[in-house]
This record gives sequence, structure tokens and C-alpha cells, in this order.
Amino acid sequence: MILLARTTPADQVAKRSNGLSIFLVDVKDAMAGGMSVRPIPNMVNHETNELFFEDLEIPADALIGEEGKGFRYILDGLNAERTLIAAECIGDGYWFVDRARAYAGERIVFGRPIGQNQGVQFPIAESYIEVRAADLMRFRAASLFDAHQPCGAEANMAKYLAAKASWEAANACMQTFGGFGFASEYDIERKFRETRLYQVAPISTNLILSYTAEHVLGMPRSF
Repeated sequence: MILLARTTPADQVAKRSNGLSIFLVDVKDAMAGGMSVRPIPNMVNHETNELFFEDLEIPADALIGEEGKGFRYILDGLNAERTLIAAECIGDGYWFVDRARAYAGERIVFGRPIGQNQGVQFPIAESYIEVRAADLMRFRAASLFDAHQPCGAEANMAKYLAAKASWEAANACMQTFGGFGFASEYDIERKFRETRLYQVAPISTNLILSYTAEHVLGMPRSF
């Protein structure tokens, strides 16, 4: 695993983000030398753990890059992660749209498919439009990252738009399926729970809004 740790005391650096370093740590060795792992049962199909450290020692050659510059490296990696999560949300969004569209065309009520009603088709169409728009921002962030250009704003906005579009598509899909959306056999309820995660992780929508307000729009820092 990659471990971010403070290597210079906080009272000896000019900025709180300075004095942090990252290390490549062998998990098995760490578990035998002071790190413990406690799984966190959760509502989605995602392995999550708490890590505890007690006098863990790691060799100096585990250092990645330069000492004290770890936070900068982590931020660069987070841009890639947010773009990747955006892509995952976009895939979820398309999945929800496809399932809702297909079901709306197959489900017959009062002698006509429910997808013929604007009250059913409009939320699905709106979800598709929003997913497509998020898809474009995802590719914009990816192209900047691949070109080694600053992409913090684009990566954050891509993740925000994709997570929002996926969640709205999930709601439209659940509404289209009605009671059957809660039945395990259709997988809607499972994906519904899973895509909700991305409103809060790996970065919450509030932090993205705060980042955009401060670093893109030049507004005062809110925290």
C-alpha cells in the first residue's frame, strides 16, 4: 500500500501540507510489525478497512520521491482517482438509463408501454443528457492528466457531475421499475445502493464545491 505520513513536525513547516512523505509499504510485513487491519462491514460491495499503527517501522528505501513532498504527489494521484471514479459513475449512469429504457418499453399498463408516457420517459431522457455531459468533462480531465497539465478543477468537476448524473439516473430507474426496483432479481436495488456512495466518497460533493469556490472562482476559504 501507499502510506502518507508526517516526517517533519507540523510546527516546523510553513504550510500544513509540507513535511509529509509517502512510502511503499508491504502490507504483510506491516501487519507483522505494528499495523492492524479491522474490516468495516458496509452496505455496498466494497472492501473497507480501518488501519491502526503502533510503533510501525519501515525502511528508508520505502520512500517514494522526495521527503516532505508527499502531499503534492498524493494530490496528483487524487486527480487520477477522481477522473477514474467519474468514469465508473458514468458507466453506472448508462447502465441505469439502459435498464430503465428497456423496461419502460416492455412494461405494458392499460394496453400501452409505460415508456409512452412523458412522465416516465422525460426523467430517463434527462438522465441520459446529464450522463453524456458528465462524460465530456471526464474526457477533458483525462486528456489534461495524460498531457501532464494541471487538471484539479476538471477532475473535481468531472467527479461531481458524474456522481450527480449517476445518482439521478438511479432514481429515474428505480421510479421506472416501481416496486420491482426493490426486487433483488433485477439488480436495481444493488446498483442503487452502490452508486449512492459517490456522493460522499472518495471526495464529498461539498468538498468539491468548496474547492471550486476557492481555487477556481477565487472566493475566500470556507474552512
